[in-house]
Amino acid sequence: MSSLKSILRVFLIFLLAFAIYTIYTGSLTGYDIVTGVLVSIVVSVVFSGMIIKNPLKPLNAIRWFYLITYAILYFTYYETKAHVDVIKRILHPKTPVNPAIIETYYNANSDYAITTIANSITNTPGTVVVEIDETRKAFYIHWIDAKTLDPLEAKREIFESFEKFARRIFD
Repeated sequence: MSSLKSILRVFLIFLLAFAIYTIYTGSLTGYDIVTGVLVSIVVSVVFSGMIIKNPLKPLNAIRWFYLITYAILYFTYYETKAHVDVIKRILHPKTPVNPAIIETYYNANSDYAITTIANSITNTPGTVVVEIDETRKAFYIHWIDAKTLDPLEAKREIFESFEKFARRIFD
């Protein structure tokens, strides 16, 4: 069973690496396909043990549903809302800001979930994760317009929905 899991890990990383290579090159010429296959084989053999601990997790359709739903919501709703807010601040004659660094806590367990949450916060205009304290499970977030200093309220305002999706996808 262990060798089957190892083969599955390598195969999943191969598929991911090849898909990324193909998307970023934007080409399906013979040369690019062969190069993509060779590079993907090397990447999957070298990194599969580090990237995927449980090779059955990526095969779970529910996780894929949450990933797709999150991607659609994040890039259409959350990003748009944050961009509009920052644009209003830029165009406002007095640039209303109330900056602060907020300490707030996360409940995610896997590195992938924590990284997804931190990236989602940082990629959303108006907020940046400046530090992660793994022992306290805390994010330190610079917030352009701090509406509260309370950690629980700040979590609700900034990243609670990101965390719900990240935990369903990765934990």
